[in-house]
Amino acid sequence: MMALCPTCRRQPADAKYKPFCSKRCADVDLQRWFTGGYVIPESVDDVSTGDPNED
Repeated sequence: MMALCPTCRRQPADAKYKPFCSKRCADVDLQRWFTGGYVIPESVDDVSTGDPNED
């Protein structure tokens, strides 16, 4: 079974653009990262309050 493109979910992945089916879908995915459409969640413990006296 061929994996579907993660962007459009219609076409099987093309070896040239794997895991995407086309350059367009690869570019759409990259744009989503650039504009903040995808984010890596931060745990509450990792967030700094900005207090310089904080350990």
